[in-house]
Amino acid sequence: MSFPPTLAPAIALAQAGRINEALVLLGQLADQGDAEALVLLADFHWQGGPVTQDPAKARDYYRRGSDAGHHRAAVVYTNLLASGVSGEVDWPVALRRLRQEALTDPDRARAFALIDAMDLTEQGEPRSVPIGEHLSERPQVTIFPQLFTADECEFLLQIAESGFRASTIVDAQGREVPHPLRSSDGAPLHWMIEDPAVNALNRRLAAASGTAYDQAEPLLILRYRPGQEYRRHFDALPGLENQRVSTALVYLNDSYSGGETEFPQASLKVRGQRGDAIVFQNTAADGRSDPKSEHAGLPVVEGVKYLASRWIRQGRHLP
Repeated sequence: MSFPPTLAPAIALAQAGRINEALVLLGQLADQGDAEALVLLADFHWQGGPVTQDPAKARDYYRRGSDAGHHRAAVVYTNLLASGVSGEVDWPVALRRLRQEALTDPDRARAFALIDAMDLTEQGEPRSVPIGEHLSERPQVTIFPQLFTADECEFLLQIAESGFRASTIVDAQGREVPHPLRSSDGAPLHWMIEDPAVNALNRRLAAASGTAYDQAEPLLILRYRPGQEYRRHFDALPGLENQRVSTALVYLNDSYSGGETEFPQASLKVRGQRGDAIVFQNTAADGRSDPKSEHAGLPVVEGVKYLASRWIRQGRHLP
């Protein structure tokens, strides 16, 4: 990785193991308004590593980097303003910033155009609550036909394309190994890259599920090629303090065969059309995992299946 000349002395100190001195020098550059130093410190505090992870401090560094004219910092700060991660929510300001960014950035222009076609309140919420059709009482499964438009589905696929990675878990020895149940590829649209358009879609999912936006984990885009599947499992996790009480799935395409979402305890299989969403409960009245909520993504037979998944917690999940 190459760094701007202004950061060369700090990078040299870090490479020599003199981390504290490097951080002091970066701090001095940041105080002088050096955009690259501000963004590097923002990244450090967001991820943790050479400093203690501190998303709120990272957000402020991104703000300062944006003020100093750094494009990536501006994009990230706009995204965080829309979501309210580690700070205040300010949708009107986020939208004004996005409109300005759209003048020179094609990706931001696509996001702004998508929002412009949505029926939103001044705070970015959907003006009407989606109406669904119950498919099962236990587990409670509700389908929302055409919750997302074809353009919105395509937008999510474009964002996710470069981020797909094989599904893995970390084992007891700390090694990253293939996921034992899910053989798909996944691309998380995490909070730094959740632009205001994705944020508005997530708020629509929150409205459909009767929950708040800040209860959910980041949207995950899944890709299933022929033969890939998600074997029977539960989304509620044992011992999780802020439990995954429900799940929202959006079918992003329909040009495949197989791949139905199966609820074996309810003798139910769902194969949504493009833009359809289902929301289902993972927990029983006592808050524990409902045995009836067991479900699976059956193997894809032909074509490629794309799905957006959002796990919804009992309480606030955003940092």
